[in-house]
Amino acid sequence: MIYGIYTAVATAALVAGYAPRALTRRLVHGVPLNLGARLGLGTDGRPATRSGWIHAVSVGEAITAGPLVGGLRRLHPELPLVLTTTTETGAGVVRARYGADVTHRFFPFDLPGAVRRTVDAIDPAFVVLMETELWPNLLRHLRARRIPVMIANGRLSNRSFPRYRLARSLLRPVLECVTVFAMQSDEDARRMIALGAAPERVVVTGNLKHEPTPDLAGSVELWQRLLGFRGGDRVWIAGSTHAGEEEAVLAAHAAALARVPGLTLVIAPRHPERVPEVLGLVATHGWPAVRRSELPRARVDGAVIVLDTVGELAQLYAVADLVFVGGSLVPVGGHNVFEAALRKKPVLFGPHTANFRDAAALMLASGGGVCVADAEQLAAAVRVLLDDADRAARMGQAGYEAVAARHGAVKETLELVGRFLLRAEAP
Repeated sequence: MIYGIYTAVATAALVAGYAPRALTRRLVHGVPLNLGARLGLGTDGRPATRSGWIHAVSVGEAITAGPLVGGLRRLHPELPLVLTTTTETGAGVVRARYGADVTHRFFPFDLPGAVRRTVDAIDPAFVVLMETELWPNLLRHLRARRIPVMIANGRLSNRSFPRYRLARSLLRPVLECVTVFAMQSDEDARRMIALGAAPERVVVTGNLKHEPTPDLAGSVELWQRLLGFRGGDRVWIAGSTHAGEEEAVLAAHAAALARVPGLTLVIAPRHPERVPEVLGLVATHGWPAVRRSELPRARVDGAVIVLDTVGELAQLYAVADLVFVGGSLVPVGGHNVFEAALRKKPVLFGPHTANFRDAAALMLASGGGVCVADAEQLAAAVRVLLDDADRAARMGQAGYEAVAARHGAVKETLELVGRFLLRAEAP
């Protein structure tokens, strides 16, 4: 009965909530609906070989899944991998970053028919849900098929935990469908147990985003060529920005230019469909603007670069003198600060970091990051770091060491895959 009520509510939400927004994005921004794929239609029947299924909602999760994909390819080369996303931008990252290593599909709506058709088409040996994706109909169907499930890199934010706790009695049977919970922190583990997960199935693995990256010296030179930079050019990047933040970034840039003539700003809107809007904002401030996809041919001195490609931001941080990570000056919850820290860049972010509370706290405690409350503080911090290269370098090194000291999450997560997913059936 509970699942029937949930399905009715989910269907109503899909029709009344999701569908109008998706249609608007299609008509206004040209974002594909992918309706048939998300309903599980147009599949070719059950494959000859079972697969490992990893679900990553969008861009951030698709990138975070990278070490896990690489580890599974190395340890189990015979196992086909399917990586699903909810968003078109996430799909773009999967196709560009993983190529033939995985097959991409769109994640189904959590309706019984769509779930059944998609599971039939993938025929997974196991399922890994990145972060905390709890879809009742999917998890119930997987349990009925005795397919083990892992929550990987799991977290429960300060905002989401109270909402989940209100539905604790309804959530318990959903959690019983999960074979193992690989949580980012002790606090995330305590919260998951408080919601009703069996303690023996909750493990703290650390954060997959803590993993150090290989040497990036070659990447710096490559990106300088791709962007048309010359040796000695000063650059700062505002990554994953949302509406309401670009104005603050542009004001900070104007103040910084008075101290550092020739400084280049790169703005990377979190949602690519906002690129025209951001280009217009730059123009209203009197600066030329250029899309990343037009570089290096269209490079103009003094132009603000607007990133209109998907999946390049983390690599692009390698050329920056400093980085501001958006979604934090407005109440979005923040975005991944570790991508910049692992490239030894000083990191600035706003006060709204509920979704990355541990990451933000680590940056502040290590001295690798600075929290700015508003546009004025952002401008001041940018000026200070551009004026004092030694201080910026010390911050970058401190942040890198703090993050690198916590590596090991990939190894722990892969060990759990071997123990709970490849040698077991669903509970």
